[in-house]
Order: sequence, then C-alpha cells, then structure tokens
Amino acid sequence: MAKNKFVLNTSGVGQLLKSSKMQKILEEKATSIRKSAGDGYAQDTYVGKNRVNASVYADSYKARKDNSKNNTLLKAVH
Repeated sequence: MAKNKFVLNTSGVGQLLKSSKMQKILEEKATSIRKSAGDGYAQDTYVGKNRVNASVYADSYKARKDNSKNNTLLKAVH
C-alpha cells in the first residue's frame, strides 16, 4: 500500500474563510435563520481576524423575551 501525505495549504484555507463567497454563504444562512425566528430579530455579518462571522440576535424586548422563553434562535438553526 502506498503512503500518502496530506499537506493542508493554511494560507489558502485562510483566504477561503475570509472570502466574499464565504461571506455570501453565511449571510444567506443568517437570513434564513432570522426569517425562521420571526419579527424582532436582526443579523450581522463581518470579517474578523481569522474568518467571516455571522450572527443572528434578538433586537427587541419582545424578541429577547420570546428567545429566552422558547429558545427561538436555537430552534431556527436547521
């Protein structure tokens, strides 16, 4: 049997994780989660030190209360 060695191109992976394509993918996923959660939720996407980050959060008092009581955001992640 031949021995294969796998070498990860770390700079390439870093570029991929910060790319505009990755940002678009995460924005689409965050939008889907926000829409599933309902009114009062907002989303944010930004490029951090190592990768693109996306978040969905309760933006109103009613949404915070709903999320606290029903775990709405956790259930909206599919």
